Amino acid sequence: VQLVESGGGLVQPGGSLRLSCAASGFTFSSYAMSWNRQRPGKERERVATIGVSGGTSNYADSVKGRFTISRDNAKNTVSLQMASLKPEDTAVYYCHAFRGLNYWGQGTQVTVSS
Repeated sequence: VQLVESGGGLVQPGGSLRLSCAASGFTFSSYAMSWNRQRPGKERERVATIGVSGGTSNYADSVKGRFTISRDNAKNTVSLQMASLKPEDTAVYYCHAFRGLNYWGQGTQVTVSS
């Protein structure tokens, strides 16, 4: 099982970034997916979740209206489009698959700074 995140980096406040997660080794289309983040000195928190078909999604209040989660079951990928980024969005972002079992990626660093 592998979840490999990409797309992190340094961005200025107000900017945008798109994270991607490539999944392999399990039946991707049967798993709900989420993006989570761990900010410096804080516990890991869930920021967005998407259902197996992509028809339902949920967001943390802190990112609602700025982040959009999507998935492509044909390509086994899940993405997080982030806009209007703020310094407090600085974190390591993790991809997560769950359906009873839990799978985690290694994370990708996002730094929002001028």
